[in-house]
Amino acid sequence: MREPIRDKGRLMHIIQYAENVEQMLHGVTFEKFDNDKVLYFAIMKNVEVVGEAAYMLSKEFIVMHPEMPWQQIIGMRHVLVHGYATISKMKLWNTAKNDIPVLKEQAIKYLKDFPDD
Repeated sequence: MREPIRDKGRLMHIIQYAENVEQMLHGVTFEKFDNDKVLYFAIMKNVEVVGEAAYMLSKEFIVMHPEMPWQQIIGMRHVLVHGYATISKMKLWNTAKNDIPVLKEQAIKYLKDFPDD
């Protein structure tokens, strides 16, 4: 029973931090993102937390949902934590604008499979 409870919490974290990314980037151009260090690092941190939450999902949950590119999601987290100097701003921008919203919507769907507290 512990794993499903943990997985539910991790999905909630994915949704919360993905929403942070969407809110911070609402109406923002790449040029602004590229020139605003505070925004850049805020997005970097929130994408990192999304990846960490995915990394902490149980193996059983990951196996049950092979339609998601878990290794790429977790891989981005590893790059942001360990290879932060190698990540291009355009790669982070594309992840934040294109991949994070899709992941959030999928996490919302997965969350519906869990019982209410």
